[in-house]
Amino acid sequence: MAEIVRMPKLSDTMTEGVVAEWHKNVGDQVESGEVLAEIETDKATMEFESFQDGVLLHIGVDKGATAAVDSILAILGEAGEDVAGLLAAEAEAPAAAAEAAPAPAPAPVPAPAPAPAPAPVAAVAVAAAPVATPQVPMPSSNGKVKASPLAARLAAERGIDLGRVSGTGEGGRIVKRDIEGFVNAPAAGLGAVESSTDVPVTQMRKTIARRLAESKFTAPHFYLKLSVDMDAAVEARKAINAQEGVKVSFNDMVVKAVSLALKKHPAVNSAWMDTFVRTNDHVHIGVAVAVEDGLLVPVVRHADRKSLTEIGAEVKDYAGKARDKKLQPSDWEGNTFTISNLGMFGIEDFTAIINPPDACILAVGGISDVPVVRDGQVVPGKVMKLTLSCDHRVVDGATGAAFMQEVKSLLEHPVRMLA
Repeated sequence: MAEIVRMPKLSDTMTEGVVAEWHKNVGDQVESGEVLAEIETDKATMEFESFQDGVLLHIGVDKGATAAVDSILAILGEAGEDVAGLLAAEAEAPAAAAEAAPAPAPAPVPAPAPAPAPAPVAAVAVAAAPVATPQVPMPSSNGKVKASPLAARLAAERGIDLGRVSGTGEGGRIVKRDIEGFVNAPAAGLGAVESSTDVPVTQMRKTIARRLAESKFTAPHFYLKLSVDMDAAVEARKAINAQEGVKVSFNDMVVKAVSLALKKHPAVNSAWMDTFVRTNDHVHIGVAVAVEDGLLVPVVRHADRKSLTEIGAEVKDYAGKARDKKLQPSDWEGNTFTISNLGMFGIEDFTAIINPPDACILAVGGISDVPVVRDGQVVPGKVMKLTLSCDHRVVDGATGAAFMQEVKSLLEHPVRMLA
């Protein structure tokens, strides 16, 4: 018997999906566990396996098309089965539901007010305005273009060729308004054409827009900024990476410092849940990764228990999967805190929007060579700026400040992270 295969919900935030690729055609035999199609969600492109055996009788969503979760993706059954009845029943279901719903009581219609007597209208003769016809510049008897002295001076000052200006003065003479009109429409004078390109919004971009708009306009953000002396961290990283086969980034050091600071300040490792605040005992750090269509946030779980090299290897693996759209839902769910780093792009500091359900997000800037004061002396130093965005419903200023001071201390004394 024919069965409907519906668009699956492949992530917690997915409301619709795009069919990136069909692996079967109508008439093909499909076995349970075989990949039927590739579905693009708001975060990744994932393979969708069939849960039943049968022949592919109908494709409900063409390649590249979008469909809502639970809509008809395909129909599987026995060869030759008629699916018209299934499709008709599916189409009639929303209409039947709408008919079953009680109709709202009609609002009372007020009695119409008597129409006011029309006011007498005075007869007014309206003359049709003459249409101005652009005139071609008229040469004078000596072969020169006719222009007023003021127009000629304005044209000379602005580098305008009078031969390209249409005159509207008497006898086609170029006047001041003609020069000003030419200046205000340079594209037409140069033959340039305006153009634009419309790019369809991807599922990922739709979700980013929705979730971050909800966060920005729901959570009352405030921001805490400080600078970190990174000289010791730079030297520690050199020593760590001197080992064969080891590669640790400054971002990995930030992840480790943040994870340890969260254990000491659990109020920052919390979430607003409308009727209560959830404080997490575990530390799962979301690390924002830029991809072609937007932003993904894979999660380093129990980061406080992992070494710098383990964090570095995991983040590198996640970044590669994110760019190849190979992340799975388990890779991006469950974050308790998020880090966004734009330092590698030369950004000194910025503010980030909180990634729900977290109460905070840390924005990390690049390391700059700047003068610093040590022991009363101005010396060269390496400084990195951090900005913590906090949800004021969960985290107060003093709580966030204490957390930031702990992160700063760990980065300025990296041996504490290695103990």
